[in-house]
Amino acid sequence: WLDHFQPRAFGNGLWVVPRDMAPPEPDALNLRLDPGLAFGTGTHPTTALCLQALAAHPPVGETVIDYGCGSGLLAIAALKLGARQVIAIDNDPQALVATRENARRNDLDTGLIVAGTDYALPIADRVLANILAGILQALAPRLLAALAPGGQLTLAGLLEASDPAQAQSWRDAAHAAAAN
Repeated sequence: WLDHFQPRAFGNGLWVVPRDMAPPEPDALNLRLDPGLAFGTGTHPTTALCLQALAAHPPVGETVIDYGCGSGLLAIAALKLGARQVIAIDNDPQALVATRENARRNDLDTGLIVAGTDYALPIADRVLANILAGILQALAPRLLAALAPGGQLTLAGLLEASDPAQAQSWRDAAHAAAAN
């Protein structure tokens, strides 16, 4: 699969570049990536949408939670786009290793906390979760409790075509959370 992993732009000068390739735009925000055994290269549609949303609305000065961080792609992108602090959470030890390695590869030695799912989540300006719908449903109370009033909740992995009622229920919950 690595033979087919090519640099890709996500907007506002944000690129994801395989670890050993020269960036197409050396002066851009180039995120060097080796996912290892973890999920997350930016090629999956839900991940690409999350990266495009981050690039379109950079989290400058924000505290961000990336729940289900996988390779650390969204967490590292948030830091590169100006987040003050990012908490990257995953239940897979390989994902935590990949996130730490990718942070090191991108010279990010401050502002990132990498932890397991037992970590006590702080209140954050933005919460990202790009994981399966059933898991998102189970995590809803925890994710919403960590979201600051007026904060931004980005959920991905909800495939509307597979369950339109569930997708609508999440939209309703997100609107209700935003109203509070």
